[in-house]
Amino acid sequence: MEFIVFCIAGKVHKFDLIILKMKFLNKYLRNLKPYKLASHKIWSVNSEERSNILKLDWNEATIPPSPKVKEHLLHILNEPTFFNLYPTTYNDRLLELLSGYVGLPKDNIQYFGSSDALHEYICKVYISVGDPVMILGPSYDNFRLTCQANGAEVYYSNFTEEFKFDSSKFENDIEKKEPAVVYICNPNNPTGNLHSQEYIEHLLNEFPDTLFLIDEAYYEFSSLTVKDLVLEYDNILISRTMSKAFALANFRIGYLIASKDNVQFINRIRNPKNLSTIAQEAAIAVLSDIGYMCDYVMEVRKAREYFIERMLQYNCSFTIYPGYGNFLLIKFSTIVEKQRLLKYLEEKNIFVRNTTQDPCVYNCFRITIGTCKQMEYVSNVIEQYYGRESQIGIF
Repeated sequence: MEFIVFCIAGKVHKFDLIILKMKFLNKYLRNLKPYKLASHKIWSVNSEERSNILKLDWNEATIPPSPKVKEHLLHILNEPTFFNLYPTTYNDRLLELLSGYVGLPKDNIQYFGSSDALHEYICKVYISVGDPVMILGPSYDNFRLTCQANGAEVYYSNFTEEFKFDSSKFENDIEKKEPAVVYICNPNNPTGNLHSQEYIEHLLNEFPDTLFLIDEAYYEFSSLTVKDLVLEYDNILISRTMSKAFALANFRIGYLIASKDNVQFINRIRNPKNLSTIAQEAAIAVLSDIGYMCDYVMEVRKAREYFIERMLQYNCSFTIYPGYGNFLLIKFSTIVEKQRLLKYLEEKNIFVRNTTQDPCVYNCFRITIGTCKQMEYVSNVIEQYYGRESQIGIF
């Protein structure tokens, strides 16, 4: 710890430099719990070693995106003005393709430099200092951080101990706190729970003065969306990402689905040049090859069911929770048991997410579901850990 020592009137005074420096901080950041990042070992090794790592901790796609992405980007790299000009501030082609994919008019859609960036804009537009925000939890923790950094008071309404949804409790919590915004991941991350369109519409009618942010980051893996509700209700925003099913995590592309008025409200402060040309063109490429994405989603769904079946064979002291995303939550009888398996998987270069955002998931980890071949490999490694004989293949 750094200290500054000086003398006044013959007396020695010592002050903590960190405290002195903190006076310049936004006061909401001073005691803010940071969003905890998972292991990123994959970026600390060379490309050859990287191919031997199975990264199942951030719910990225485990395969490259459509080959059209590379083909498209190589073409635009040859354009003479590509490097020195800002990106276009209105990409009509991208909006047309998003409109076709979503099935709503362009006026109801806007693209952003990641869904995280979209969440930051939403906080700035709809949440004032001191406003209560409610999160159906446990949930994606970065949204909590974004709200608290902007001075919001964050409250949780959690699933039951076994991650079941209690609608009466949830709605009572909303009535009690009267939040400005309610955040619901659908499917939920990390539990995998899914809410029907009918239930979300019920909430919109029951709480017309509350804005509901529905995070559909994993929509493709569930095939359930509430996007049509934006045509009728103003108290709903939907965020989506192209980091998961479309395999474009490194390009940081997200988009908003909302009423025309809500899109325009956010456009008032949105910086239109903050999505690079390379990202915009990558999005155009994958949206021009929807079939590739759909094939990958079907593969993940098959792998998810296969992995659940394999895990249920082990008769061990853990519970696996079936979900609707490209991930599954596994709960262990003790934290020690979880940590031992985490360590073993890491020794085999398999990285999964140690869930620490809420005490209710301290005994859990979340594992991203990849292809059938990848999940067969993971299953064999876990089987080996639990003392069964198995031929460990390669992925």
